Amino acid sequence: MGTKVFVGVDVSKDSLDVAFGQEKEIITFNNDQKGVDALIKKLSLIDLALTVFESTGGYELLSASSLAEAGLPVVIVNPRQVRNFARATGILAKTDASDARVIAHFANAGKPDIRPLKDRATSELTALVTRRRQLIEMIVAERNRLKLANKRNKKDIKDHIRWLERRLDKIGLDIGSMIQNSPIWRGKDDILQSVPGIGPATSAILICDMPELGLLSSKKIAMLAGLAPLNCDSGKFKGRRRIWGGRSAVRSGLYMATFAALRFNPTIKAFYQRLKAAGKCHKVAITACMRKLLIIVNAMLRDQTLWQQN
Repeated sequence: MGTKVFVGVDVSKDSLDVAFGQEKEIITFNNDQKGVDALIKKLSLIDLALTVFESTGGYELLSASSLAEAGLPVVIVNPRQVRNFARATGILAKTDASDARVIAHFANAGKPDIRPLKDRATSELTALVTRRRQLIEMIVAERNRLKLANKRNKKDIKDHIRWLERRLDKIGLDIGSMIQNSPIWRGKDDILQSVPGIGPATSAILICDMPELGLLSSKKIAMLAGLAPLNCDSGKFKGRRRIWGGRSAVRSGLYMATFAALRFNPTIKAFYQRLKAAGKCHKVAITACMRKLLIIVNAMLRDQTLWQQN
């Protein structure tokens, strides 16, 4: 039996630079459907263990999803992990070819877990949720400009804000329609929105950005979201536990949901009050409440049960 090959792919807008295991040669494919088809044909001829892509803001989605649809093992990883791995192994130079080799080496050494990639419908929902977040950011920016704008510009800014708000309402309706038209998403949405504090916006974020909900343990789901406290100890030094990494969009959604839950969710409110009474600062208590809220919805989706107040 031959040695399994770990493949690293460095992605750019127009090309895919591919390293096959320990081979020095780098093969470049076009980052389009024709190039991806050629890559799939090449991968099907080797004893493939895993193909690893860095997340590059969307340029990797065509090739990664095509490989997954062809039944080939593929995973998309955080580029920070690969860059830290390169530094740890003494590789400081950064070119497309060297990056591909580093990714292949990282794949062989780290063997990252394979998780299902988003299907087309989930990708479309994610795009809508992302666009909604962008519109909110633009509205906030325009409102801040309005405070300092002169008389000539105020009318233009107000008109733009009204236009953005109409687009925001339309995006919200589109997101709701997509969720209601999918039996699986509709069932998840019903469970999530039964929790006091979680509304349509947070529910949509959790559906598209945390598909592992209900499938993983409490500890693993908190790690994925970046809400698990990490040790900072060395020798006699005992540091404060900190959160790190994870999915920022999920944390942002849970942050807003937690503030609503402090008013309307007796379980989260009581938990927060106990933490404050124990001397925890506001930020630590809020983070702990975010984690508790996530663990609760993870258990509810696992058991397929609606919210029940004890």
